[in-house]
Amino acid sequence: MPARDVTLAGTLTVPTPAEAVVVFAHGSGSGRFSPRNRAVADALVDASLATLLIDLLTEEEEAEDVGTAHMRFDVALLGDRVVSAVDWISTEADLADLPLGCFGASTGAAAALIGAAARPGRIGAVVSRGGRPDLAGDALQRVQALTLLIVGGRDTEVIRLNQQAQALLGIESDLVIVPGAGHLFEEPGALERVAALARDWFLRCLLGPGGSDQAFAS
Repeated sequence: MPARDVTLAGTLTVPTPAEAVVVFAHGSGSGRFSPRNRAVADALVDASLATLLIDLLTEEEEAEDVGTAHMRFDVALLGDRVVSAVDWISTEADLADLPLGCFGASTGAAAALIGAAARPGRIGAVVSRGGRPDLAGDALQRVQALTLLIVGGRDTEVIRLNQQAQALLGIESDLVIVPGAGHLFEEPGALERVAALARDWFLRCLLGPGGSDQAFAS
């Protein structure tokens, strides 16, 4: 997938039929092979939602970042690449007319929200898993996408940061705390809860009140 002067690797899965498409923005030190995000993506595909999991850094940038860790926190760069992914989808014949959402984890949540602020007419919903939406800064006030923030109940500092970010959002949002879950949602049933919450949010916000019934009937 082209992104300004680089090419990013990604995995696109399109069910038949596809009712909407969701772009995944991975967090610090992660990529399209993240088992947690792939588990969520599988749940979305089962609900007739196409998914695009992309590496927001190139292989060369990732190798550099292993030593410096500075690019994974460059949310402006990551957000710009989310925008590139959204723009690329809008050129693909099978995807261009589909409602679109973004799923972000860790610093990828800030990238997803920056992308939503930059493409308010295209991105209709955002879901953050254990994210750092606070890093989106001034972009939060420009977000028009309906936003769901999911945080583990034991991830107390991230809960606080999500509460601060939610207060700055100028659009409908919800903060769901998963009891007993840590930052990575590794506890039994925690990731399944995240996947169900994300699926239902995207279906409702992208397809309307009857979205769930429509997708599952397909």
